[in-house]
Amino acid sequence: MTRPESGAAARLWRKPPFIANPVLRYGLWLVLAVYLVWALGSLPFNWERIAEGLPRAARIFGGGFPPSFERAELMLTGFKESFQIAILATLLGVLLSIPFAVMAARNIAPMPVYLLGRAVIIISRSFHPVIVAILFVAAVGFGPLAGILTLTLYSIGFVGKLLAEEIEEIDWGQVEAMRATGAGFLATLFYAVFPQILPRQVGLSMYQLDSNLRASAVVGIVGAGGIGGTLMNAFGRYDYDFAFAILLIIIAVILISEGISGWVRKKIW
Repeated sequence: MTRPESGAAARLWRKPPFIANPVLRYGLWLVLAVYLVWALGSLPFNWERIAEGLPRAARIFGGGFPPSFERAELMLTGFKESFQIAILATLLGVLLSIPFAVMAARNIAPMPVYLLGRAVIIISRSFHPVIVAILFVAAVGFGPLAGILTLTLYSIGFVGKLLAEEIEEIDWGQVEAMRATGAGFLATLFYAVFPQILPRQVGLSMYQLDSNLRASAVVGIVGAGGIGGTLMNAFGRYDYDFAFAILLIIIAVILISEGISGWVRKKIW
């Protein structure tokens, strides 16, 4: 049995740094520090307004406790609308994301179709749902339709991108086997491509439903229907106890949704 040399120091392997040149590495850190100092110093912070806002925030939190659940019927109506918006938007978004994902998969789509599919997905992901909701509210008016359209577009961008990446990583042997039998493009999709991405599709659908439930409360603040409008009205009337009750219910709904979504994803993987 050999022993290590007593006089030799133990050689430990260390992961090499991302930037090997120490001058460049520390220079970038210095530039980042200088930029942070400059950014904080150049932004127009109104410290007097911030100091005045602290007591105001204390009054808001003080007025919110204990939360009031007296208008439970109004709250349930808002949550019902949010659920309807989230479910309809998820169904439409997931269904529409499948053809766009196929178009945006480089391994099965020709270049012009690929560029078109990627462009649709990029545009869908370029704007925050609140901005899109404002545009749809201006186009179709206040109400749940604007929320459904907003979250449908949001779902297409998110699910379509991840599905396209999943299609690009499929086992190509199954596709070649289908083509060797003379199968056409649609038959190859349904029997060689879609079965491989089905577990991922189900998991993404559950995650998107969970995400749309959260987003439906946000887009409702700008008039796109759901519990967000009820929450905004409560703050506008200074009903902080009712507003905090809505916030608590939103947290509870999201926790339950997270648990169900995680359980379903665990079962399908």
